Amino acid sequence: MSNWKYPLMLLGGIGISNVGAWVYLIALNLIILNKTGSPLAIALLYILGPIATICSNIWAGSLIDRVNTRRFMMALDVFRALCIAFIPFLPSLFYVYILAFIINMGSAIFQPTSMVYMTKLIPEKDRQRFNALRGFINSCGSLIGPAIAGILFWMGTPYTAIHVNTGALVFSAFIIRMLPDVDSRLEEIEGQRFNWDIIKKDFQVVLHFSKDHVYITKIYILFCGATICMTAIDSLEAAFAKGVLSISDTNYGFLLSVFGAGIIIGSIINSIFTNRLAVNLLIGYGTIFTAIGYIMLYSSNGFFSAAPGVFLIGFAVTFANTGYLTFYQNHVPVKIMGRFESIFSVMEAGFIIVLTVLIGLAAELTSIRLVGLIGSFGFFLVGLVAWKAVASEGQKNYFNRGML
Repeated sequence: MSNWKYPLMLLGGIGISNVGAWVYLIALNLIILNKTGSPLAIALLYILGPIATICSNIWAGSLIDRVNTRRFMMALDVFRALCIAFIPFLPSLFYVYILAFIINMGSAIFQPTSMVYMTKLIPEKDRQRFNALRGFINSCGSLIGPAIAGILFWMGTPYTAIHVNTGALVFSAFIIRMLPDVDSRLEEIEGQRFNWDIIKKDFQVVLHFSKDHVYITKIYILFCGATICMTAIDSLEAAFAKGVLSISDTNYGFLLSVFGAGIIIGSIINSIFTNRLAVNLLIGYGTIFTAIGYIMLYSSNGFFSAAPGVFLIGFAVTFANTGYLTFYQNHVPVKIMGRFESIFSVMEAGFIIVLTVLIGLAAELTSIRLVGLIGSFGFFLVGLVAWKAVASEGQKNYFNRGML
């Protein structure tokens, strides 16, 4: 257990931050809805995320690989906390959107920074179990966060919830401060300014790595493809449940709880049987069965036929995520990890925006069920490609050892 002291502290910080993020998101949705009464105004919030990723991560990776990641994570937490604290005092909705965009940029930069720090902190033999536990913590946050938000709304206003998230981020920064410094050696920029020349050179570094290690890049692209498919298909889920299946608000809440239960059970199994679950099987079976869950959902005719599909999505995605993340951490050199993830996240965000808009338009013009099924079968094809890639006999050595 002594070896897990710092990983468990890091998981605690992640959990607190995740709960706070849900409280913030729900509170901000209500604030904007109360001011505008417009679903379109809410939809704009969700577009801000991938746009912020494109604007920030095109250069952030070059910075992440050259700074102290622990201090940078603390600074990002405190910066986001200060920005969120200002939201209740803004004079108009325009400024709320601007600040929300800046907060999203901070969150987009925090993701690859934390991934680099985790990879340096967690020994290779413990990464698979850590990633499973991280999935469990995140799933608990997705269940606890909305519940806490509801209690805070009952006790006060959405602005009360905003202040609570400010405190959560500050507390997360405090926990990170107690973690060890893992950046003993950093690539310094001596005698030169951080500019576009450095960023362009870093693009070349990532490009050369991708060309030299085609298989690693292929698996990571499949991970990005799975994320893009899930995000785009998920954009139809609420409209399908409410509009096509005619599920009540109460039953829709139960359906989300079924999804959360799937994630929790999958994460527990994942963390307990880490030594018996091969990373390539997690990737292959996890991706395929997540897609099958979506097919079951969009083939359903009511709550009871939709629930098994929703449970399978939550259950299987934990295995897929654990497999992909463990493979990524074990094979992408940590010294370029910030640049690698940031550059690919920009492309991923671009595809998410385009595919989500296309699927939304297609659903408007045709049928939500039809578009959902087509998207689910497309995701299933991604799963088959992933299975073929990880099941190859010639590539088994990639799943037996890392490259760090």
